[in-house]
Amino acid sequence: MFSARALCRTTLSIASRAAFRPIPISATLSAHRTYASKAKPKSTANLVPGSLQPITDEAAREEYSKAESTMQTAVEWYRKDCASAETRASGRVTPNLLAPVRVRLPDSGKEMRLEEVATVGVRDGSTLLITVFEDETIKYVEQALYDSKIPNVVPQRQDNRTIKIPIPKPTVEARTALYTAAQRKAEEIRVQIRKAHQASLKRGKYAKRSIELEEFQKLTDRYVAEVDKVLADLKKTTGAR
Repeated sequence: MFSARALCRTTLSIASRAAFRPIPISATLSAHRTYASKAKPKSTANLVPGSLQPITDEAAREEYSKAESTMQTAVEWYRKDCASAETRASGRVTPNLLAPVRVRLPDSGKEMRLEEVATVGVRDGSTLLITVFEDETIKYVEQALYDSKIPNVVPQRQDNRTIKIPIPKPTVEARTALYTAAQRKAEEIRVQIRKAHQASLKRGKYAKRSIELEEFQKLTDRYVAEVDKVLADLKKTTGAR
């Protein structure tokens, strides 16, 4: 006969084995099984590198437009001036030779283009003939011709309304002088471009390494490169060294 104590121990032993029966590994894995996501990877085709992002700030865009306008005006003036120098270097005589001339009349108080106060023609293929509209303006036109400092332009007054300007055939020295003068003007235009750049940065107070600083520098480099190209083309035309 089993004693009551032995019977109790036997009962506890059976209960313990039932309570701590191990769970199969396959059952555990099936309860916590996960699956890989089937979502498609995101495309990077529409992402724009920082160096290509446009200026988004409204005030910065407006400042950029102002700077570009100033730089473009300076470069276009230089381009026309070099075109006139190219014409002179080639020996062709046209009224366009006097395009840089600006006349200041005392009653207007502003500078006027030569064609606004006179007509310009060509005689014998080598002489420019200027005829003013009003007799009293001839002295101001004459002074403007001297002030323009155009090489080989020496006005000769014929009468109260006419000025003659003989244009000699360009020599090697004359063509070199044209290129040298264009070199000086090119540096002046570069300075104007850089000043416009610095003025915009000063007004904008942009953060270091910002997209604005990068875009303004690109703009400046682009217009300086245009000046260099115009000068290089003139050098080829004049044959200067």
